[in-house]
Amino acid sequence: MVLSAADRFGDSEAVVDGPLRLTFTEVVYRVRCAAGAFAELGVEKGDRVAIWAPNSAEWIIAAFGLLTAGGVLVPVNTRFKTDEAGDVIARSGAKAVLVQKGFLDQDYSAPAGTPVIDLKSDFLTSGSPFERPVAGTDTSDIIFTSGTTGRPKGAMMHHLQTLRMYEEWATLADLRRGDRYLQINPYFHTFGLKAGLITSFLRGATMLPVAVFDVDTVVDLIEQERITMLPGPPTLYHSLLTVPDKAKLSTLRAGVTGAADIPVDLVRRIHDELPFQTLMTGYGLTEAGNVTLSLPGDSFEDVATTAGVPCAGVEVRIADDSEVLVRGYGVMKGYLDDPAATAQAIDADGWLHTGDLGSFTETGRLKIVGRKKDMFIVGGFNAYPAEIEGFLMEHPAVAQAAVIGVPDERLGQVGKAFVVLKGGSELSADDLISWSKDRMAGFKVPRLVVFVDALPLNATGKVMKDQLR
Repeated sequence: MVLSAADRFGDSEAVVDGPLRLTFTEVVYRVRCAAGAFAELGVEKGDRVAIWAPNSAEWIIAAFGLLTAGGVLVPVNTRFKTDEAGDVIARSGAKAVLVQKGFLDQDYSAPAGTPVIDLKSDFLTSGSPFERPVAGTDTSDIIFTSGTTGRPKGAMMHHLQTLRMYEEWATLADLRRGDRYLQINPYFHTFGLKAGLITSFLRGATMLPVAVFDVDTVVDLIEQERITMLPGPPTLYHSLLTVPDKAKLSTLRAGVTGAADIPVDLVRRIHDELPFQTLMTGYGLTEAGNVTLSLPGDSFEDVATTAGVPCAGVEVRIADDSEVLVRGYGVMKGYLDDPAATAQAIDADGWLHTGDLGSFTETGRLKIVGRKKDMFIVGGFNAYPAEIEGFLMEHPAVAQAAVIGVPDERLGQVGKAFVVLKGGSELSADDLISWSKDRMAGFKVPRLVVFVDALPLNATGKVMKDQLR
């Protein structure tokens, strides 16, 4: 797909990142040189390399250069702290880690013995043009998703399923050749990597990476670069609705949202106050990519309250306990080095158990009604209470902790922690929140802390979160 983009789109603009402007021909040449650099580094077919860096032109060239060399991409969440990232990098067996030094004042290091390469160095341009053949069923990427046990698991996907799935996404999202696609969704996430980069290479859209979301910067980019395509979480559209001069947004045509409940009023306001002609929503997960997508012409009500209809070649079933089950070509090959977790997630009949609770409307659209294991979504990022509770318990004054998601107007949901202190300990909510910010990604940090004498427990000693709610 990537190498053919030079023939298909040639001198069309492919990537705009600050002053850097590259055509598809130039991007493909750089990708092949990066492939050569990886080969010279000793990356063999099937070897894994991690990229722990924000959206940039170099991220794109590194990722597709690695795939062109036959390697397997392991994207790492830029919000992770050193220990969180180190665990993922070590377990992925990465041959090297590419980082952007100094981003978000983060210490981008790697486990001992793993080479760390600065994306902004001359590494990517140091190789001779190179490519290795790969098969469609070869693993292309391993994206780590936090399980409810709190330890991220690496979902393995292959080339063919990604290409088929995002061809359909591009069609339903109305992505066209020559579109100018502002990419705010992080590339370490399926939404950024696949609905962003893959679809742009499929369709010949110009990719404009955004490293950090800032509404003023984004508005300036939309106006200056004549942006037509702008997917993102509901928080993005909330921000655009506050822009005083809507004329600056006049080029916007297509939007895509998801990852949280969207009020019907928000969708109506997007249609009424912003220039979008199409707004798509959907439901997906790292382990299965797109599961459902809305259809062109869906009503405000449908886009806001449902996640659309099952994708072609994807079966969706609601189990007796209301859990959403998914089967089809898009389901992952399995979790990396974790057959037990794979067997737990994918049953003998090939159904992936999503852990999400849902139902179908009379028109066959999927509604997600809750999460079987309490996961909540903060501004588009999955937050897992068990993982956050584990971090909180490391505080010397904390005896017990339980975390739930509570509604938040801007972010959809945020974490609220109920904390029991150790006897004689003193701790303020602000101090615990501040302590948490140094230890976990920002979206995981509880926004609210309530101190209680005891947590409500059932007969087996499990916290009864329904009572906390």
